[in-house]
Amino acid sequence: MKKIGKKITVTKPFLPELEEFVPYLEEIWDNQWLTNNGPFHQQFESKLCDFLGVKHISLFCNGTIALLVAIKALELHGEIITTPYSFVATTHAIKWNNIEPVFVDIDATTCNLNPDLLENAITKKTTAILPVHIYGNPCNNEKITQIAKKHNLKVIFDAAHAFGVKQNGESILNFGDLSILSFHATKVFNTFEGGAIISHSSEMKRKIDDLKNFAFHGEDKIVGLGINGKMNELQAAMGLLQLKHFDEIVEKRKAIANLYRENLSQISGIRFFEDFENVQHNYAYFPIFVDEKRRDEVYETLKEHNIFGRRYFYPLISQIDDYKNTVSALPGNLPIAEKISREVICLPIYPGLNKEQVNCIISVVDYG
Repeated sequence: MKKIGKKITVTKPFLPELEEFVPYLEEIWDNQWLTNNGPFHQQFESKLCDFLGVKHISLFCNGTIALLVAIKALELHGEIITTPYSFVATTHAIKWNNIEPVFVDIDATTCNLNPDLLENAITKKTTAILPVHIYGNPCNNEKITQIAKKHNLKVIFDAAHAFGVKQNGESILNFGDLSILSFHATKVFNTFEGGAIISHSSEMKRKIDDLKNFAFHGEDKIVGLGINGKMNELQAAMGLLQLKHFDEIVEKRKAIANLYRENLSQISGIRFFEDFENVQHNYAYFPIFVDEKRRDEVYETLKEHNIFGRRYFYPLISQIDDYKNTVSALPGNLPIAEKISREVICLPIYPGLNKEQVNCIISVVDYG
């Protein structure tokens, strides 16, 4: 089998035509307002609320700072229950707030936090649950919310993968006390870097907005230990432009996902997610799960052919040095997450990927 000439990465940022962005740049140059809640920032917040169907959004320079501030805004402490199967930013944000992460195993069907295991992990120190909508697959929002209310816990949903995802016609961002978005260049919707917190009251939004701007409340009053998490005008302008293309982006991703499903179903030893019922997906990722004895062989064969998938998420966060010695991370405590992490490969998916390239990827997976 011939090696593919052009390198194919797991994702590639969608960028509109440069001519579309130039008028935004000209306006920024005319205004000379580069940050601190500029006109594009204000427009972007407003349009995002309408587009996503949420009440309040606070924009951030990136999703990690948004998550750090969300934890601070809810005044959490002690322990937060979370998933070991995510990008490390999820748990780093907990530790940076001097809070102990407690890992709970995942559900094999969705790869999300298993709500049936939550109550066994709750202690007197638990103050919150931080689930992740992995690959944009919605968590069991109702059950998690029910358990949180029963035990008087806060819920922050890490929705970094879930921009635009709906379940039963409603945005999944409306669940929990707060939800976090990432607009990183690798995401289905990007503003180069960027992120946001979705909140449900004007009071909480104001608190978050204060905290992301050094905790200034007005001109000369400082109301806490804030940080500089503001989104600048270039990012906001890109976000406004990206919104115009989002439906087109998702349709192209969906076509690639369907092509993968149609062809990979013919290959033994490969499984993948089907579309979940009543869920409007964004097709941010296309993970496949290969028998762990063959996973790395397939992964390396792809690389030999200039195809660079990623093992999202391997190793587990709970297997990283800073976390592996906690009780909840001990080997054998997270059997489903451990198994899934040894099987997963995320295949390339992005709007610029053509049918010929997708077919080449499928052939290499079959060959591997």
